Amino acid sequence: MRFFAGTLPALALFAFPLLASAATSAPAADAHAWWLWSLGMFVVCFFMGIAAVPAGVGGGVLFVPIVGGFFPFHLDFVRGAGLLVAMASTLAAGPSLLRNGMANLRLVMPLALSASLSSMGGAMVGLALPAQQVQILLGLAILTIAALMLLSKKSEFPHVPSPDPLSRRLGIHGVFHDFISGREIPWHVHRTPAGIILFLGIGFLGGLLGVGAGWANVPGLNLMMGVPLKLAAASSSLILSVASASATWYYLNSGAILPVIAVPSVIGMMMGARIGAHLLTVLNPAVVRKAVIATLLFSGLRSLLKGLGY
Repeated sequence: MRFFAGTLPALALFAFPLLASAATSAPAADAHAWWLWSLGMFVVCFFMGIAAVPAGVGGGVLFVPIVGGFFPFHLDFVRGAGLLVAMASTLAAGPSLLRNGMANLRLVMPLALSASLSSMGGAMVGLALPAQQVQILLGLAILTIAALMLLSKKSEFPHVPSPDPLSRRLGIHGVFHDFISGREIPWHVHRTPAGIILFLGIGFLGGLLGVGAGWANVPGLNLMMGVPLKLAAASSSLILSVASASATWYYLNSGAILPVIAVPSVIGMMMGARIGAHLLTVLNPAVVRKAVIATLLFSGLRSLLKGLGY
C-alpha cells in the first residue's frame, strides 16, 4: 500500500503529456466532437489533483503549461480555467487537511489576504498582454520554478529559535501529528512581516500567469518562515483557495472562462485532490516532488517553444 501510494502520483504526472499529445493528434473529423476534449480534460485533471496536493504546488502550475502546450485552446481561457482548477483542488482538499491538523487557519489567513490583494493586479496585466508574450513568460516561469524546486533545500522540521512579535500577537503556532513517525510536532514561525511582503509578489505572479502559486508558497513558508514541510504543503493549498478567488473573478468578468474547459477540469481536479489529501498523510513527498520537477521541465520547454512559434 505504501508503494502504491508513493508511485501513483509519480506515474500519473508522467502520463499527462502522453494523454495530451494523444488528444492533439486525433483525426480532423474529431475536431467537432467537443465532448472528447472535455473527457480528456477530466482525465488529465483527475491525475493532476492526486499529485498536486502532496506536492504542495496547486493544480494550476501543472494545468496551465500542460493544457496550454498540448490542447488547442486559447491561452486566456486556459489561464482562467487554471485559476479555477487551483482553487477547486484546494477547496476539495481543505476539509480533510483541517480535520487532520495538517493545515492551520491562523497561519493561512494573513498570507492569503496579502496574496489575494495582488493577484487581482496580476490578472489585469495578464489579460492586457498578447497571448504569445504570455506563453513565453509562462514557459520561462515554469522552467525557473522547476529549477528552483530542484536546487532548493527544504527542511522537514526547520529550526526556529523564537517566534517574531507579529506571529506571537496573531497566535500563529500549534502542534500537528506526523502520521509516519507518530510524533506530535510543536511549531511556531518567524519573519512574518517579510513573509507577508513575499506573498504579495507570489499573488501577483499567480494572477498574471493563471498558475496559482503553490510552487512558491511551500518554500516561502518552509524556508523563510520556518513552517514544517508537511504543514507548509497543506497550508499552501488553503492559501491558494483564497488568493486565486480574487483573480478568478476578474477573468470571469472579462469573459475569459469557458465552461467546456473549466467544468470538466474542475470536477476532475476536485475528485483527484480528495485522494491526494489522504495520500499526503502516508507517502514520501520527495517521490512526488521529483515527478513534479520532471513534468514542469517538459511542460515549460513546450510552452516556451510554442510561444516562440516552434
